Amino acid sequence: MNKWGPHKLSEIGSVVGGATPSTTVDAYYNGDIPWLTPKDLSNFHERYIERGERNITKSGLNSCSAQLLPAGSVLFSSRAPIGYVAIAKNPIATNQGFKSIIPNPEKVDSLFLYYLLKYNKDNIEAMGSGTTFKEVSGATMKNIEVYLPENLDEQRRIAGILGSLDDKIELNRRINANLEAQAQALFRSWFVDFEPFRDGPFVDSELGKIPQGWKVISLSELMNYSGGSQPPASEFINSYKDGYVRFIQIRDYASESHITYIPISSKNKTCDIRDIMIARYGASLGRICYGLKGAYNVALAKVLPVKPYYREFLRSYLSSDYFYQSINMKGNRAVQAGFNQSDINSFRLSFPKNESVIQTYDKVCSQFLNKRLQVLDEIKTLSALRDTLLPKLMAGEIRC
Repeated sequence: MNKWGPHKLSEIGSVVGGATPSTTVDAYYNGDIPWLTPKDLSNFHERYIERGERNITKSGLNSCSAQLLPAGSVLFSSRAPIGYVAIAKNPIATNQGFKSIIPNPEKVDSLFLYYLLKYNKDNIEAMGSGTTFKEVSGATMKNIEVYLPENLDEQRRIAGILGSLDDKIELNRRINANLEAQAQALFRSWFVDFEPFRDGPFVDSELGKIPQGWKVISLSELMNYSGGSQPPASEFINSYKDGYVRFIQIRDYASESHITYIPISSKNKTCDIRDIMIARYGASLGRICYGLKGAYNVALAKVLPVKPYYREFLRSYLSSDYFYQSINMKGNRAVQAGFNQSDINSFRLSFPKNESVIQTYDKVCSQFLNKRLQVLDEIKTLSALRDTLLPKLMAGEIRC
């Protein structure tokens, strides 16, 4: 039987911190060196990452204690928050919010280490300290003890089992992204570029040229929206029981690792998988969400189409870059970025008087939605299987 044993993280790789070049020096940024912050992993769902929102220059790298980590390094966010994990697909640098590990190839397989850190995430987080926010220091990270097989082939077999599930999950996410892109391309073709209607005359409007027989309306003529409710935190529980319903927050659309439940109440605002949900506050302001079922909080609103066949037109319109950028400009007027119903209602858009156009669009895009929801179900099933196997494989309960 292959031997398993405890090792400090410093015994299986080099623990490396990061740093931030001075943001007042323009020459340190917009270079060709990928540079990550924990925020870059907040909505990142894959294992291998190439770059974040910003790049730095060689002079920026040399100006601080950041290091260029080689491909295969396992990146672990050590503060704000603790526990995002990814693998560098190429050489990459990070800010001080990471304690990354350059694996020793004679001791640990890189993909196995990725899953090992995900398995130990809660234990590592519990070792964090700090008053403003918790942080795991470099010294703490180096001394964290993990349990793993000494045999690299066994590590690779374990990583291969989990990796095959993540391969399919990541493929499904790309399929869904492609379906969403197709829906957006169709929306732009029909309702922005008016390609199917170019044979007829166009007329002037407050929004520019639109096909004859179309009109300019307010968004409020197509929809209303219903804000969520916010029960006291004392009512939250972490596992389902009778008389409770899932409580949906914006964070649940990025990760379902911390599902909460609240008592069923007449005050609850509920949503289903086909409803259009929109984020009202914070970094996700204006983002369209779908695919969860339960009671939703005050940071989310449910879009209510005036007619059922307006649903997919509204989903596409509210998902468009134009709407997202515009609602952010409105939302940023406030101290806390957000928007209200008057902001929504102020939008003006072109709309066909002949609603058979909208009905046809709804039928076509409903097929995209059906497929996306089918793929989401498969992602949830595969994710549940992976999350069930992960602790058993990492604890050595299942041997390969």
